[in-house]
Amino acid sequence: MRTFAKSLCLAAAVTLPLAATAVSPTLAAEKTDFKVCWSIYVGWMPWGYLQDSGIMKKWADKYDISVEIVQINDYVESINQYTAGEYDGCSMTNMDALSIPAGGGVDTTALIVGDYSNGNDGIILKDKTELADIKGQNVNLVELSVSHYLLARALDTVGLSEKDLTVVNTSDADMIAAYATPDVTSVVTWNPLLSEIEAQSNATKVFDSAGIPGEIIDIMMVNTETLADNPAFGKALVGAWYELMTLMSSEGDDGAAARTAMAEASGTDLPGYDAQLATTKMFYTPAEAVTFTESAELPKTMQFVAEFLFDKGILGEGAPSPEFVGVAFPDGSVYGDTGNVKLRFDTSFTKMAADGAL
Repeated sequence: MRTFAKSLCLAAAVTLPLAATAVSPTLAAEKTDFKVCWSIYVGWMPWGYLQDSGIMKKWADKYDISVEIVQINDYVESINQYTAGEYDGCSMTNMDALSIPAGGGVDTTALIVGDYSNGNDGIILKDKTELADIKGQNVNLVELSVSHYLLARALDTVGLSEKDLTVVNTSDADMIAAYATPDVTSVVTWNPLLSEIEAQSNATKVFDSAGIPGEIIDIMMVNTETLADNPAFGKALVGAWYELMTLMSSEGDDGAAARTAMAEASGTDLPGYDAQLATTKMFYTPAEAVTFTESAELPKTMQFVAEFLFDKGILGEGAPSPEFVGVAFPDGSVYGDTGNVKLRFDTSFTKMAADGAL
């Protein structure tokens, strides 16, 4: 999950050609066939289950459309393909959405705010037990990712900054193997990698995303123009999602069976997956998602995120300030440039689900 750039080159590769074209509303049109993509993460496993179980097909049939849900093993690649127009939607974090598609000029809407990390992202030290002990260490993480953001926020709590340590860019695919080597003494990562590393006898988790609740948000993002021209697409996605949320949060055998399937697809078992869910604030009901998305805290969070991205030089080509990209909220307010709104939090479809109107 949730690595937003292997390198600045990856983001730049999709940013430059799209910045000039994405603003044209003529690019999107009414259609009947849609594709969305996702990658492995506890809060996104439902997308694979929706495809495999037939729930997505049922809702797509209801609106006389087809929706294909595709798993992509490389999270960065999934966002790049969405940004390039290969997919109509993609699961990503709020930070990644702002930096790559929105920063690159692709108008993007947060259709389904599914959860926020409430302990699923964390910092682990080897043979040390306090966050302050990270000073002077090499810290392995996916550079310019939510892990990097978590580290920055954590360091603030103990009076340290990034200059007090050395970040070592490490692929999520290599994180577990890296930790096993003598030279690696500190990692920042996410579940299921986090749980596996924490299980080592010399590992101590010294900070996690529960310390910054509501800041690392996991969302199904969709192309704004596509959604505007094809509301049936949004209705089908939202309807299918909340049918599954009701199922997987139930205490009966059916709920356990659904979570077991998701657990196996992510490489763990039901207890392991349930443990990951325990550190994820899932919005199982549309009303919960609406309340969170319409809260006064969300604009503050997006300001934190924009400032982090700007500080790292990755908030769009030539961004002059953290307010370069406008972010619109359900109440009509905008953080950033009102003339360059490219990321939108829209609760209208979720409210339909809450009202039983889908």
